[in-house]
Amino acid sequence: YAPWCPACQKLQPEWEKFAEWGEDLEVNIAKVDVTEQPGLSGRFIITALPTIYHCKDGEFRRYQGARTKTDFINFISDQEWKSIEPVSSWFGPSSFLMSSMSALFQLSMWIRHCHSYLTEKTGMPVWGSYAVFALATLFSGLILGL
Repeated sequence: YAPWCPACQKLQPEWEKFAEWGEDLEVNIAKVDVTEQPGLSGRFIITALPTIYHCKDGEFRRYQGARTKTDFINFISDQEWKSIEPVSSWFGPSSFLMSSMSALFQLSMWIRHCHSYLTEKTGMPVWGSYAVFALATLFSGLILGL
């Protein structure tokens, strides 16, 4: 979820009611703020918010059903999750591919942070920051090419 997302804000009360049932259903219920953990957006291929996953025995299934407390409870208690195909091992969050995607998302956030620092803290013009990153990209390419 993201705190600024209207759909996430709408889901919040139902999710909290469902979370109260976690102990009775013998499941852990959590939420992750993708603005605080951008690497997870890449690792789980988050393209829409809120996105809900069910994890059991290392298998991840994307929940796309109705979003009420009762529907969530039925999904777990009636084992409806068994009818959903698990995410392919290629696209599983612990795969090399998704770990790489996560690293790219984290790199993009670091670059954004550096750009903000250069323009806001040091007073460098925006075009100057772009020039620094362009030169860094060219230099990195030359080093990797050698």
